[in-house]
Amino acid sequence: MDNLTAQQRRKNMQHIKSKDTKIEVMLRKALWNKGYRYRKNYKGLPGNPDIVLTKYKIAIFCDGEFFHGKDWEVLKPRLEKGNNGSYWVNKISRNRERDDEVNKRLLFEGWTVIRFWGDEIKKDVEGCVKVVEEAVWDVSFWEE
Repeated sequence: MDNLTAQQRRKNMQHIKSKDTKIEVMLRKALWNKGYRYRKNYKGLPGNPDIVLTKYKIAIFCDGEFFHGKDWEVLKPRLEKGNNGSYWVNKISRNRERDDEVNKRLLFEGWTVIRFWGDEIKKDVEGCVKVVEEAVWDVSFWEE
């Protein structure tokens, strides 16, 4: 059951951002400090990736756990029991499908796709940077 009133929940939901979230900014700063230059929220690609290393054709997405359905088998039954459950199950199911479609399109177009969960970035931003660096190395290696 929700501990907030409908008005409080509405105000809370209105303040959820889709661009320049804390996790995106954390990862961008870490990449910038390592010398990587990137485009942010790149509209020229399917799914408008949060961070794009155009030089290496790497698209990076920073996904929030709730809206992108992390641990979906656990989350789905909880949502079904809650208020407006069918709405949330349909919304998040569609988000997950869209993520999969975007991944496939980008891969088909020759891009490397990296998706990080928000808690991965918060707990180990340097580990996330290493994943990106490995992808850069892989792309650079195969281009030679």
